Formats: sequence, structure tokens, C-alpha cells
Amino acid sequence: MSDLLGRLRTRGWRLTAQRRVVAEVLDGDHVHLTADEVHARAVQRLPEISRATVYNTLGELVNIGEVLEVSTDRRAKRYDPNAHRPHHHLLCAGCGTIRDVRPAGDPLADLPESERFGFTVSEVELTYRGVCPDCAP
Repeated sequence: MSDLLGRLRTRGWRLTAQRRVVAEVLDGDHVHLTADEVHARAVQRLPEISRATVYNTLGELVNIGEVLEVSTDRRAKRYDPNAHRPHHHLLCAGCGTIRDVRPAGDPLADLPESERFGFTVSEVELTYRGVCPDCAP
């Protein structure tokens, strides 16, 4: 389970009813919802929440580094609450489902010095692509 709500409380982020609902919708493992999906789930908990409030709250969460914005191909951006746990993503090419994965090894160490072209590499983003069991033929 992601610790998004706890992190927001610790940092003293003002948790209005709307912000709290957005954070609650995002909180959890393997949560990679689009803004529209966040809005749809938030409306179930707080019917008066507006789409603009959801978009603004997601933008703030990304800006303060508590949520990652995940872009995959030409699909809608998704929001990942596991911003403080190193992980990569497994993406289904059929339905777009995204799962967090933590493979063994260090992908940074796997990049030979000769392939770094003088760069000082600070982070690695890997996306594994395939087909989930629901989409498999």
C-alpha cells in the first residue's frame, strides 16, 4: 500500500475535503489512474468535486513530488502514488494496465561506462511491455 496520505500529513499539506478524496483515490499499490478515472472515483465519495479540482490537485501532487506522472505511448497520462519507492513499470499493450515491478539488480549498473557518453546518470526509468493475462489470446 502506498503511504500517500501519511506523507501528505507529515509534510503539512492542507488536506481539504477535495484534496483528501483525491489522495484517498490514489492511495494503494499498483494504482495508475488517469485524471478522468480519479475524477470518476472521487465523485462517488464526494459528489460535488469538480473535474478542475481533480486536475489541479493532481498537478499540485506532481509538482511537490508526491505523485509521479506516467506517460505511456499515446495513452492518457496516469498518476502513480509510489513516488518514493524505486520501481519500474509493466505495461499491457492491449488494455493499458500498468503494474509496479521491482526486478532484481541495478539497471544503472547495467549501463556500461562506454554507453554513458560522459553523462552522469541520476535515475533510470524502465517500462516492460507485453500483454496481460486478460488480453492474451
